[in-house]
Amino acid sequence: MSIVTIRNVEFLSNPAPFQAEYRFRITFDCIAPLKEDLEWKLLFVSSPATEEYDQELDDCMVGPVPVGVNSFEFSAPAPDRDRIPPGDVLGVAAVILTASYREQEFVRVGYYQNTEYDNEEMKENPPESIVWDRLVRELAEKPRVTRFSIKWDSEDSPPRPASPSPMPVDPAPADPMPVDTGLSET
Repeated sequence: MSIVTIRNVEFLSNPAPFQAEYRFRITFDCIAPLKEDLEWKLLFVSSPATEEYDQELDDCMVGPVPVGVNSFEFSAPAPDRDRIPPGDVLGVAAVILTASYREQEFVRVGYYQNTEYDNEEMKENPPESIVWDRLVRELAEKPRVTRFSIKWDSEDSPPRPASPSPMPVDPAPADPMPVDTGLSET
């Protein structure tokens, strides 16, 4: 059983210019005290054929995490456009949010991202060279969620040193009704 469960991931900038930062508000439940912080990462996958072009956009440590409903905002820079193959700029890519505890990934939330030009003429007749400031991205509303079983805190495992600068967590108000996260499971 997972100690931490994502309730919702809200896009704070969707759609957005391609070169804009990603901004999310993540709300999650924590049902037991945690000795260490949670690590969150945002990955960009431009080319399905190879991991060579995958980019870790940012990561952050969140904690201490109180028992209950918690939320925080996570922002990450846009992908490094020089690391995206020209043939993979337009069309579908993936953005993946991961959460780990003690270096063990326990959830992966993947979103399809569509990148296209901001006007019909350029969509129908794309220029030979990419015009970066005319690109917009839009993340699909329905993610693909994968959960992993991990070893949470136990008496026989020593805690890892805490991160030097964890991000604070805002306790979210308790919600007496079940929340429909819109997250689909795999």
